[in-house]
Amino acid sequence: MDLFDKLRILSDAAKYDAACTSSGVDRDGKGGQLGNAAACGICHSFSADGRCVSLLKVLMSNACIYNCAYCLNRVSNDVPRATFAPRELADLTIHFYRRNYIEGLFLSSGVVKSPDYTCEKMIETLRILREEYGFRGYIHAKAIPGADDLLLNRLGRLSDRMSVNIELPSQQSLDKLAPDKSKSAILRPMGLLRDGIKENCTDLIRYRHAEPFAPAGQSTQMIVGATPESDYQILQLTAALYQKFSLKRVFFSAYIPVSDNPLLPARTISPPLLREHRLYQADWLLRFYGFSANEILDEKHPILNPLIDPKCNWAINNMALFPVEVNTAPRELLLRVPGIGVNSTMRILRARRETKLDFSGLRRIGVVLKRAQYFITCQGKTAQGVRITPDNALNALISDSQKQRLPSQNYEQLSLFSDQITREDVVKCISGQI
Repeated sequence: MDLFDKLRILSDAAKYDAACTSSGVDRDGKGGQLGNAAACGICHSFSADGRCVSLLKVLMSNACIYNCAYCLNRVSNDVPRATFAPRELADLTIHFYRRNYIEGLFLSSGVVKSPDYTCEKMIETLRILREEYGFRGYIHAKAIPGADDLLLNRLGRLSDRMSVNIELPSQQSLDKLAPDKSKSAILRPMGLLRDGIKENCTDLIRYRHAEPFAPAGQSTQMIVGATPESDYQILQLTAALYQKFSLKRVFFSAYIPVSDNPLLPARTISPPLLREHRLYQADWLLRFYGFSANEILDEKHPILNPLIDPKCNWAINNMALFPVEVNTAPRELLLRVPGIGVNSTMRILRARRETKLDFSGLRRIGVVLKRAQYFITCQGKTAQGVRITPDNALNALISDSQKQRLPSQNYEQLSLFSDQITREDVVKCISGQI
């Protein structure tokens, strides 16, 4: 098999790994060496199926010994197999970099022979890149659960970011669909990476020539829609991962049916891309807006609203807290107003030290008044012509594309025996009235 065929097979097999992330590393180029990494992120691109792909995203091998039902590369699946030699992949990466095709490498792998063997091959690839070619570009490497701690430590020394895929949200789902994996085997390397990153932060301060260890942190990926866990369970797990393992990101990957296993959704079912999108919005609230998982969803309402984003949904269900006075409200409450983001909040706090803000001033500093006007007052006044009610706010918050999902507003003959859901029912459900 020639190199092009290997690249075609292994890059296609890697497309299900979510990696739409900034590098998080700021490292300048150096004379006699190759590449650099920018803290603001490297270039991203989007694949034909809408996924954000960046870097040279490729597997070391897809000859996996595991039989995870949801995975295209499972041992029982009849697909072409290929494995890169470490030098092949290192040379390919450098050639692509010199042609300006890529700015870094995203390297994952199926488990070949054993976790230790696979990890050794990945380490050798990165060693050639870093030590022989002097490559200083961004490298994201997937840790192989079950590999020896010393090997994971060495992999972390050669990578900028590492990740351990948690795969499925619960041990029960892992037992059914990935019997070769366990929650403890996945969480153990996460703890190892957390401790290594924390220790390395101290070493970098104490010792001038300390070797960095995964300076861009660690992340994980979770498959959504393959198993019956609710959004509430997924957000609870996400919040716990951030808190316990200091993760930089939790990526959600809508399950794309690749198997006829009766335990999985049928191939005819579309990937839950809208659900994936809502989970990313909720994840943003956890990381930057001070929300807890229990504020976004609870056991009685375990599914994210498909019609409006989680922040708007929370605001509609907590209208008793609004409207807030922009000129006096604390930062924590401003962050919870739909239409006011993190940057807008900072600008409001800065501007109101100098003057009293009005609606035209808010528009100039970037507040989305189309949304925010139903939740705020300026100098004690609401926006001109705006009546603050849950229904008016909801109509303003639903996007045009999502309004098409609502039942028609046309008048219909009432029927005692009709079980059709009306627009009013939907609005009451969203606003928590029923």
